[in-house]
Amino acid sequence: MDDTPVPADDPKPQGKGRPTPKRRDAEGRRRQPVNAPKDRKEAYRQMRAKQSAERERARQGMLSGDERYLPARDKGPARKFARDWVDSRRLPSQYFLPFSLLILVATWIPWPMNIRARALEIVMVVGWPVMMVGVIFTSVYVSWKVKKLVAEKLPNESVKGVGFYAAMRAMQIRKLRFPPPQKLPGGKPVPPKK
Repeated sequence: MDDTPVPADDPKPQGKGRPTPKRRDAEGRRRQPVNAPKDRKEAYRQMRAKQSAERERARQGMLSGDERYLPARDKGPARKFARDWVDSRRLPSQYFLPFSLLILVATWIPWPMNIRARALEIVMVVGWPVMMVGVIFTSVYVSWKVKKLVAEKLPNESVKGVGFYAAMRAMQIRKLRFPPPQKLPGGKPVPPKK
């Protein structure tokens, strides 16, 4: 055994500060009564009930915006900032999908031939190009602005992918965004559902 004295500023403390518990005491604390199912069907029923409860808890957590239950692509303060920034504004790109659906439905309506040809001409020559330029401009602006703000407000966070994430969220219909918006247009928080 080494009898050299231990210096006072030794970084490694000696001992753990408490006695090691006896094995029977440690095993006794671990033991809990087992409620084993009586048969295989009961085991499956219990397993399905437990999984269903876990899925429901995860769904409620995702809908409330709880970080623990969000998918990896939505986690982190930079992504939360991007979601809140996009959700607190009305952007032209969020009307792209409803506009496209409206045009699609309008092409199926049996108009008289001369009205239909004129309407399609106006939509194809004017409507679509204006909407596409608006979507592209809005996407580039949202991406640039969100990356800039994240770099300013959250300097320790990576801005990689945040601009694209914000631009894609800005193109979605507000009611269909996931995770659901936590901010109303104008910046006020969404009131809790009753």
